[in-house]
This record gives sequence, C-alpha cells and structure tokens, in this order.
Amino acid sequence: MSPKNPALAADIVVFDRLGRLLLIRRKHPPFKDRHALPGGFVEYGETAEAAALRELHEETGLTAKSPRLIGVYSDPKRDPRGHVVSIAYLVIVGKVNPKGGDDAKSAEFLDNWRGKKLAFDHNRIVADALRLIERS
Repeated sequence: MSPKNPALAADIVVFDRLGRLLLIRRKHPPFKDRHALPGGFVEYGETAEAAALRELHEETGLTAKSPRLIGVYSDPKRDPRGHVVSIAYLVIVGKVNPKGGDDAKSAEFLDNWRGKKLAFDHNRIVADALRLIERS
C-alpha cells in the first residue's frame, strides 16, 4: 500500500516598485472569481522555484528571476481540495503589464490590495512577504 501524501504547490508574491501587489482572479473553483496570488502545482521533475516562475508566466505573462523564499505553508486545511503544501516566493519587478492566462481570468497590479480577502491562505503569505521585505 502506498502512503497518502500531500500535493506540492508553489505560489509567488510579486510587488512592483510602486508597492502594488500582483493578483489574479481565479478562473476555476475553489475560490472562483476571488483574487489570489499566482501559483499552482509543482510538476514532476521540476523545482519549486521553477514552478513558481512558470506559474507566474502562465497566469500573467510575466517573466521574473531570482525568487526569494518566503516560507512553507502546510496547514492540511489551507486548500479545500485536499492537503496541499505550498512553497511561497517573492519577487520585485519593474514596469510590466500582466495579462490573465491559463487558470487566471485576469491579472493586474493593485494599489488597493490591503484589506482584500484573498483565496486560500494568501493573506498570510503576503503578510510574511512584507515582513521579509522589511528585514531586507
């Protein structure tokens, strides 16, 4: 019998130089139409960093380099589909124009992101990213 293991995902927090946060609107359940961070499942043979950058490109059209580790999020209840562990990363980008693609209905930088109820545990991830930025 094989052990039951959690799925592995990668999320990415992207701020621009104006302090705006990149958010997508989810195209599919769970949290359909809710704002979320770009992210998705790590593919077999792929590093978590590569998965975060790939998902960023697929969902927003943006390309980034050198993601910084924010943390690992492993609460078994963080995703209503089942136990999903996410490794979250941070990048700061210059002037870019995102566009929704793949699982994202839309993608945009928001300056009024504070106070928004994001999908999954993404509010916690963003808060941890801000603490990482403050320590830099």
